[in-house]
Amino acid sequence: MIKQEVHWDRTAPPAPECGVLEGGDNADVLVVGAGLTGLRTAISLAEAGTDTIVIDAQKIGFGSSGRSGGQCNPIWRATPDELRKKYGVGQGDRLIQTTLTAADDLFDDIRRYGIDCEAEQNGWIQAAHTRNAKRGLERLHKAWSAEGAEISVLSKEQTQKGVGSGAYGFALHHAKGGFVQPLGLTRGFAKTAQAAGARLFERTPAIGIERNGKSWRVKTPGGEITADTVILTTNAYTDDLWPKMRQTLLPMYSIALATAPLSAEQQASVLPGRKTIADTRLAIYFARYDADNRLIFGCVGSNDNVGTLGGHGRLKRGLKTVFPQLDGIEIECTWAGRIGVTQDMMPRMHQPAPGVIAGLGFSGRGIAMTSVMGRSLARKVLGGSNNDLPFPVTSVTPIPFHSLSRLAVPLMAPAMSAKDEASVIWDRATRSGQS
Repeated sequence: MIKQEVHWDRTAPPAPECGVLEGGDNADVLVVGAGLTGLRTAISLAEAGTDTIVIDAQKIGFGSSGRSGGQCNPIWRATPDELRKKYGVGQGDRLIQTTLTAADDLFDDIRRYGIDCEAEQNGWIQAAHTRNAKRGLERLHKAWSAEGAEISVLSKEQTQKGVGSGAYGFALHHAKGGFVQPLGLTRGFAKTAQAAGARLFERTPAIGIERNGKSWRVKTPGGEITADTVILTTNAYTDDLWPKMRQTLLPMYSIALATAPLSAEQQASVLPGRKTIADTRLAIYFARYDADNRLIFGCVGSNDNVGTLGGHGRLKRGLKTVFPQLDGIEIECTWAGRIGVTQDMMPRMHQPAPGVIAGLGFSGRGIAMTSVMGRSLARKVLGGSNNDLPFPVTSVTPIPFHSLSRLAVPLMAPAMSAKDEASVIWDRATRSGQS
């Protein structure tokens, strides 16, 4: 039986020392959620001399930040013109320019703060699983390249050589992409925030929030914190602390496996350039290496249990589909994590009340974009104008029929997987009919 354990827990550097809040405390800013967004926010605030506390309901990095595939995929699914149309030219241009530097900014942070997180910026291959998907990628390439993104087209031969798979005949190579050990990055951000002066408490859930004059009082099981500003960065693990915040996104699920370390021969035939790959399926397949040459392979799941509704089967079939040369390889462990998904697959920066701000909803682009959001939240708190931020500041607007949609989430993974299989079969059939 395959062991269910988050692989990153096995290989991350030690966690920082963080106590549990007991009694009362005060701060200029309280950050609720000690994942990548909250911790990057805390770094910027503490470096600016702001008295900052960060709390988390679980251990540091328990949520999405310590469970993701760790891929730095820095381009949105929308084109630049679509972003300008959605947000307006000024806002759209700021988001586009921030996007173009997001990956470099992250890896620069890792070097500047000396974070031990197995970071490799070797590029990201975005592979098309059908001809229709290829047309979508060609459109993205043309649009983002025109803005200055370093994206190149890979021919069928280049794709198959770069991936080490015959499953794809076309791909884009994003030169700025890469991967990290996500829990290592999260713990590194936590240590950096502490070194800058922020105070971190784990196993300290926020169970209530109320006005306290011009400040806010946040209650925890062991005490309370009074702060001028509260920043909510709980993403896919958002609860009902702030009314209707949880209804602004859906918790989708990512499931993954870690193989035994690959031999030198296997490494030569599987992602030989140690790039990360993600394809265009609805139930997306993704893969990358870890520092010990294990292959991390993942797809979409149904809930926090990997095996729900055939999750183990999807993982194994996906691995065999993309890398048949690894058939029979030992699988050391599997795990699951949540992805905060918004209706348009774009993050949200909310300001539901004076002195309360939230940043969430990264929809699978969290490794690079949580840092963008963290710096933006800090800039906002430190007095920056909304007109200087890459994300618009909006009110809390729930997804229509959220409760029904949430109930349907477990069924989405098998449904998307079935639709993906049908699209591949149709693509092959119509290709044969045209030959």
